[in-house]
Amino acid sequence: MGSLDGKVAIVTGGASGIGRATSIKLAAEGASVVVADIDTAGAQETEKLIADIGGVGVAVHADVANEADIEAMVQAAIDNFGALHLLHNNAADISILAQDTDITSISAEAWDRTMQVNLRGPLLGCKHAIPLMLAHGGGAIVNTSSTAGQVGFLSYPAYGSSKAGLDSLTRYVATMYGKQGIRCNAVALSAVDTAGFRQVVPSEIISVWERNHLTTKLGTPEELAEVVAFLLSDASQFITGQIVNVDGGLLAHYPLYASLIPH
Repeated sequence: MGSLDGKVAIVTGGASGIGRATSIKLAAEGASVVVADIDTAGAQETEKLIADIGGVGVAVHADVANEADIEAMVQAAIDNFGALHLLHNNAADISILAQDTDITSISAEAWDRTMQVNLRGPLLGCKHAIPLMLAHGGGAIVNTSSTAGQVGFLSYPAYGSSKAGLDSLTRYVATMYGKQGIRCNAVALSAVDTAGFRQVVPSEIISVWERNHLTTKLGTPEELAEVVAFLLSDASQFITGQIVNVDGGLLAHYPLYASLIPH
């Protein structure tokens, strides 16, 4: 028996990377999974990978910046599986990162798009999922956040600000709905070795990330999926309102650490 037997889950951004790994992990643990993504073909490939391991999943097109898409995504859980218990708000628009430069250069459009996807999207996911969770006995939500929401950096101010807002939203959802049986946590990531990460971050910068982690390598989507699955399961039923740093120890040390270790 899996830790999520009988549960119905939605994963946004499920076409690739962390979302794909999480969708497969939740299905392996017994959940029926709605794989939602703006990349319909990628979501369908994730659905196939779930079927390959004997799991149950269905791909749906969803742009989390569009409230009608989110409503349809949530309804797909009911139409296909009859309930909704779990939500992983994971989708993000990494294509906008190239425009997320610095405070004096970023366009209002790039700022707004980042907030629309990274913060408004999870809000709308919660808005439409929570009533159904309440109707089916409660549930659990995990938001994909970032260490960029806790510390400053030389670029990506919109991204970091959106994730700081998402951390606050996480605590608000946990506070408002905890007594009604809904838990909400976030996983704050650092560098996760995905194809998308390598597309937007130059190799010389990736080596800087590697030096600043306390682990021997960058994180993998599968490792992150393990943490998300735990936070969505009843094994973590006394954990809510928390921002769990899944960051390879990045925020655990003095900033000068990487300059002092032998190379």
